[in-house]
Amino acid sequence: MLMAGMRAINWWCAVGVCAALALLTGHAANSIAQSEQGASPDKTAGSSDAAPIYGIKIPAGYRDWQLIAVDQLLVAGKTDQLRAQLGNDTAIKAFKEGTIPFPDGSIIAAIHWTRVPLEENNKVLNGPFPGASNFLAGPVVNVQFMVKDSKKYAATGGWGYADFKDGKPQGKALHETCFPCHVPAKDHDYVYTHYAPVH
Repeated sequence: MLMAGMRAINWWCAVGVCAALALLTGHAANSIAQSEQGASPDKTAGSSDAAPIYGIKIPAGYRDWQLIAVDQLLVAGKTDQLRAQLGNDTAIKAFKEGTIPFPDGSIIAAIHWTRVPLEENNKVLNGPFPGASNFLAGPVVNVQFMVKDSKKYAATGGWGYADFKDGKPQGKALHETCFPCHVPAKDHDYVYTHYAPVH
């Protein structure tokens, strides 16, 4: 997943999304039409708030997780997104220590927003920095999750995938594109995102 299919850009699943920038290579097309909200990873794949195939719900408190990386997805004339990848404690520890494969219990979240200009800042910046353009995260497009459980998701490289728009899971067809999209990142345990430098 962080999910979407190698469709238009065959993007994330080119999570994180989409490397954060590489993550973009996967999930692009599918994520272009998607959003967010909250609950918790679930074991009951059949409930209406769980993603099809993988049975994943939106993890409670994921917006408080640590930042892994950020990126922008730009598809001329179609998509202009700002994206952030977050990780739970298990995932963050693995990223920091360079642990591959990721340990079971790792969860990676990718939030995608439409990028919009911040006109007020542009007016202020245009004096000292002529031509400066400032942008910010606008409406949420979708939120995606990768959940590591090497036994439960053995058939898909040990990862379960979930894609939510407006707090509701996307359909089965979209979720079927997640794992194939992540296969090119097999050497990094199917994860496109890399930990962003801090200094």
